[in-house]
Amino acid sequence: MSELENFLDIATEAALSAGEILRSNLGKIESIDEKGHLGDLVTEIDRKSEKQIIKIIKRHFPEHSILAEESGELLSSQSNYLWSIDPLDGTTNYAHGYPMACVSIGLLIEGLPKVGVVYNPFRQELFRGATGVGATLNRAQIKVSQASKLNQSLLVTGFAYDRRETSDNNYREFCYLTDLTRGVRRSGSAALDLVDVACGRLDGYWERGLKSWDIVAGIVILREAGGTVTAYDQSPLIIESGRLLATNGLIHEQLSKSLIEAKKMDVFR
Repeated sequence: MSELENFLDIATEAALSAGEILRSNLGKIESIDEKGHLGDLVTEIDRKSEKQIIKIIKRHFPEHSILAEESGELLSSQSNYLWSIDPLDGTTNYAHGYPMACVSIGLLIEGLPKVGVVYNPFRQELFRGATGVGATLNRAQIKVSQASKLNQSLLVTGFAYDRRETSDNNYREFCYLTDLTRGVRRSGSAALDLVDVACGRLDGYWERGLKSWDIVAGIVILREAGGTVTAYDQSPLIIESGRLLATNGLIHEQLSKSLIEAKKMDVFR
């Protein structure tokens, strides 16, 4: 077993264990708090899930660093390994009893996404990927779609928590792309959006206001499934920018140009 495959197995162990916490507590939340922006929620289930993931990773890799949504950074100064963890991606959905949520666990090695696991316990869908190893859904290989025209594509996006406070809120792009495609969806989970592109259910995804823990795992899985991930303008992705364009590769240039065009269009007519 390679080093990456070992990391992948431990991430899988942690995701499955945390996913059971999510599944068994759906509809049983006792407290919901907001974290600075309207709609940016956290529950006791987020915290329980995160605690379980960190416990498992630290048991196997005590020298590794961790970046988790609720706990922040748990850094080891000597480590080139950084686990990026979202214990409950789709908290707003989950808090309302809407089972569109998942566990997302990614590993960056020397700053590069190398391992990813996304687990949706409500659909019992386990997505796994590691650089050079491939991408799977419930252990079966997955590939991106073959849609080559934007007008034949189905896209997905999201809206950041600061959307009420900035004009850079993705509304214009959403409306513009809705007219150019078969439709644009919003799931409320960036990790699930990325893996849905990876397995060919969707053809492209873009969003702003993202955090590392939202996307690292999904980036690995999508790339291993044959997809393309860049900045909006097709330049190399900078994870810290919070902006991501992810597609099956075939519509990547078309979608990138359309995002730029959307800024110039009066779509609110």
